[in-house]
Amino acid sequence: MEADLFYSGVRPAINVGLSVSRVGGAAQIKAMKKVAGPLRLELAQYRELAAFSQFGSDLDAATKKQLDRGARLVELLKQGQYQPVPVETQVLQIYVGTQGWMDDIPVGKVGKFIEELQVYAESKYAKTLQLLKNKKELTDEVRKGLDEMIQSFKKQF
Repeated sequence: MEADLFYSGVRPAINVGLSVSRVGGAAQIKAMKKVAGPLRLELAQYRELAAFSQFGSDLDAATKKQLDRGARLVELLKQGQYQPVPVETQVLQIYVGTQGWMDDIPVGKVGKFIEELQVYAESKYAKTLQLLKNKKELTDEVRKGLDEMIQSFKKQF
């Protein structure tokens, strides 16, 4: 646990670069394992690049893109106190972040984007969320439903 992450709203406030929980991984559903792997890697790289970039001002496009995505992923992980999120919604949110669906969303609007996506998913794509909840893994059918949902939502966001 890291106090800086906790006080910035990231819940749980775990540094993915240092966390080596075997128990947590065993308790996750397959879909969460699938989306959390890239998330851990991207956040670890983001933190390293963010620390390194403080010393230099000239960043190439790839580094800037990675820093921008990392900032969005950190915003994505912020969760209000006493506001639990169902696991299928967590998978959706992490999927959105790691698959690049938020790369064009300003960092300051990530919270609003995620909040509205959750409402949209529950109202218009409840079957897709239920399918994810029941299957507990990212099958081709689930991915297709998620991609369709996100694409449809982004058109109206």
